[in-house]
Amino acid sequence: MKTSIITFDNKPAGDITLEDGVFGLTPIRRDILARVIQWQLAKRRAGTHKTKGISDISGTTRKPYKQKGSGNARQGSLRSPQFRGGAVIFGPVVRDHGFKLNKKIRTLGLRMALSAKASTGDLIIVDSLPDLKKTKEAAAKLTALGLTNGLFVVHAGGNDDFKRAVANIPNIDVLPTIGANVYSIIRRKKLVLTKDAVAELTSRLA
Repeated sequence: MKTSIITFDNKPAGDITLEDGVFGLTPIRRDILARVIQWQLAKRRAGTHKTKGISDISGTTRKPYKQKGSGNARQGSLRSPQFRGGAVIFGPVVRDHGFKLNKKIRTLGLRMALSAKASTGDLIIVDSLPDLKKTKEAAAKLTALGLTNGLFVVHAGGNDDFKRAVANIPNIDVLPTIGANVYSIIRRKKLVLTKDAVAELTSRLA
């Protein structure tokens, strides 16, 4: 699959052939994308929520009153959930929300995400990143490209000045190729790859 390369000034800079097995999969499997995104979001949950069970509550272990004859309902502890300050039954505990997902499914999901952007025309290939150090300059360049919501995926030795320049621009993210993931790609409208990033992703996923 052949697509155009542009410069950051939105001028043509040649063509590039994209691997069909990475950028040209059809049809787009939404179920695969959903599975990978659910796996990603579950894995990053902190899981630090916790309530106190009856063994965690400070208080007496004495029976409140005798079992029979008082006219009250039978009670075994003042730390029970029906009393104020008592325990929570079956409340959340500290745990890992992550689950296992086959590596082949994860790889297929990334291919599907890249193919989805390519099929909808939301994939932009640039020849290289500009040498920018100011956020104002970066914002002007992005406006010229018509880019208000996008993800840049750059090669491992990418331009650090560019990353810092766009860091405070809303809805613009920058990731190295090793960090490219389905959730980050899908949540942004446009996907911008450098030529080097295309080569790295192709060698990793082909």
